[in-house]
Amino acid sequence: MNVKSISRRRFLESSAALAGGLVISFWLPGGGGRNAFAQAPQPPKISPNAFLRIGKDGSITVVVKHLEFGQGVTTSLPMILCEELECDWAKVRYELAPAGAEYVHTAFGIQLTGGSSSVWNSYDQLRTVGAQARAMLVQAAANQWKAKPADLRAEKGFVIGPGGKRLSYGQLAEAAGKLPVPDKVVLKDPKAFTIIGQPTRRIDSLEKVEGNAKFGLDVQRKNLHTAVVARPPVFGAVVKKLDAEKVKSVPGVTHVVELRDGVAVVGRNFWAAKKGRDALEIEWDLGPNAKLSTADLKAQFAETAKTPGKAAKKADDAEAMKGAAKTILAEYSVPFLAHAPMEPLNCTVEVQADGAEIWVGSQMQGVDQAAAAKMLGLKPEQVKLNTMLAGGGFGRRANPVSDYVVEACEVAKKVKVPVKVVWTREDDIRGGYYRPMYAHRVETGLDAQGKIVAWSHTIVGPSIMAGTPFEAMMVKDGLDPTSTEGVSDTPYDLPNMSVTLHTVNPGVPVLWWRSVGNSHTAFVMETMIDELAAAANQDPVAYRRALLGKHPNVTRVLDLAASKAGWGSPLAKGRARGIAVHESFGSICAQVAEVSLDGNEIRVHKVTAAFDCGLVVNPLTVEAQLQSAIAFGLSGALFGEITFKEGRVEQSNFHDYRVLRMNEMPRVEVFLVPGGERPTGVGEPGTPPVAPAVANALFALTGKRARSLPLATQKWA
Repeated sequence: MNVKSISRRRFLESSAALAGGLVISFWLPGGGGRNAFAQAPQPPKISPNAFLRIGKDGSITVVVKHLEFGQGVTTSLPMILCEELECDWAKVRYELAPAGAEYVHTAFGIQLTGGSSSVWNSYDQLRTVGAQARAMLVQAAANQWKAKPADLRAEKGFVIGPGGKRLSYGQLAEAAGKLPVPDKVVLKDPKAFTIIGQPTRRIDSLEKVEGNAKFGLDVQRKNLHTAVVARPPVFGAVVKKLDAEKVKSVPGVTHVVELRDGVAVVGRNFWAAKKGRDALEIEWDLGPNAKLSTADLKAQFAETAKTPGKAAKKADDAEAMKGAAKTILAEYSVPFLAHAPMEPLNCTVEVQADGAEIWVGSQMQGVDQAAAAKMLGLKPEQVKLNTMLAGGGFGRRANPVSDYVVEACEVAKKVKVPVKVVWTREDDIRGGYYRPMYAHRVETGLDAQGKIVAWSHTIVGPSIMAGTPFEAMMVKDGLDPTSTEGVSDTPYDLPNMSVTLHTVNPGVPVLWWRSVGNSHTAFVMETMIDELAAAANQDPVAYRRALLGKHPNVTRVLDLAASKAGWGSPLAKGRARGIAVHESFGSICAQVAEVSLDGNEIRVHKVTAAFDCGLVVNPLTVEAQLQSAIAFGLSGALFGEITFKEGRVEQSNFHDYRVLRMNEMPRVEVFLVPGGERPTGVGEPGTPPVAPAVANALFALTGKRARSLPLATQKWA
């Protein structure tokens, strides 16, 4: 989105300046269409969606509309604003925005943190508001000095006039707050940036290190109780018989209440509630999913994949496969995956006489606010939702049905005391939402020279969008694009490519997981391309390059990763390299994994990542997100698997739902492609390439192809 291209804009100034300072609010209609959400309804034109406060002491407070859960938006977003404001960075602070129509996403039309969109969505907004504020401060100084604004300049929190006269932003804030917000401003030439693009330490680091940062689990209120919930052991099960007699003898337990989907035990503290829940005796009606088995699902998905589904992409020549000199058939499967954030889910609710207040680390504050209001029998404006810091989320805190928030509201409504509902790790892994399980069936046709002449690809799996408020907007002709992204839009020039989809509902709740559909489609595409390179007896990098002629930007990233990793150079005995490249969320990431085997144990020694995310706001944040995405993706690739037996999830905690240990973390080197006029996605694009890069390295070591995940459970030696 280019500021100059916007036909209409509306900036609203508050009538009262906070603490005598300057408050600027604004709303920019329109939005850069970066993904399928770009056609979402626009926010109400009377609402602001971001605020800047300048206090009398010169402090700068940026209200950040996106959730901070480790990705660094509390630093990168203020950096964007302050670039135009010309303030003293040492005086910059942040606040997390509460739920409110002011804070809707410019492309999604709802208040949301997701889709790797926080920076690009806010880029024009925050630059504009910074420039607006700067112009108002300069005008206030010009009025005081009776000078022309053109003769003044802003610099590091001061307006400087003729003869070196200086007024601080704090001194000017009150007067500036009474001025009209200028309708037009001139933004800086990116060549003049002094903050954007500079490695910048996080604003929130100190408070986190010192333990002063407030996460959802840290919330304290007067007379606050804690609740844990006994949830159905099988999805869809209901309480048949409840005996809470033994709970009465547990010290500290205050309430036992039956919910729509379980039984809550409320206590004076967590351990009282936890012990009380352990004492519950519940007989469940297990319902239709009592025999659910992932082994059966895997077989069913594979069988379904043998038939064509709904067409997501049609081949130019539907008969091309018949003319192939050779065909290669590959069948893939990937499992359900849990999000497993380090801070388990939690939500604090206090119901008052005229409304309610909620404290939660939410990725969808507006959706959660509306759902909470419905449960509490209130209007959305009667529910104040405070956004807390969150210890990870990976999509789990962006639930379209607001499951854990609604549950907390139901408990609070029934017990009539302030209550914090806490999920244990076992609760979330056994009773949460999952990345869907999928099956892929890929048949490729080659000519006599080994060139691709046809590609037939069928995908089978649940729809993330089905049954959500997004279904009507996102699912067209029965096709959920989150199931096929990364395949139907591949940058590879694949002649006569057809993609079909079977959407199934196995009765397991599913949700987006870091990188969504790309988390499985990249694995399939990049291992299949690697397999075709081997079949053609070609170098994997050279083979990819030949298929990317129409996408030089992808080739550039691929070449950078290969060069920096020393592709083709000798390695220590027993080691091999694998490569993968994938485009998602407007960004391109290529990774080279250096891998060895100790018996059957996979050891990833090093991952070299090249990344093109457009204009880089904070290189330190981008590097950290690539490291995080690789660790997260590697956990899933090596160990991640949720399995069902007789309807029940077999995993429960990190001992049997493994994540990468510190001693297993590979050395990660990140190389950013220079240039780019605008930012693109950062948080998720680093996850998809790591699984196929490792799998391709394992092939180089062993000659065995990975057709399923996780990798660590397979025999390689």
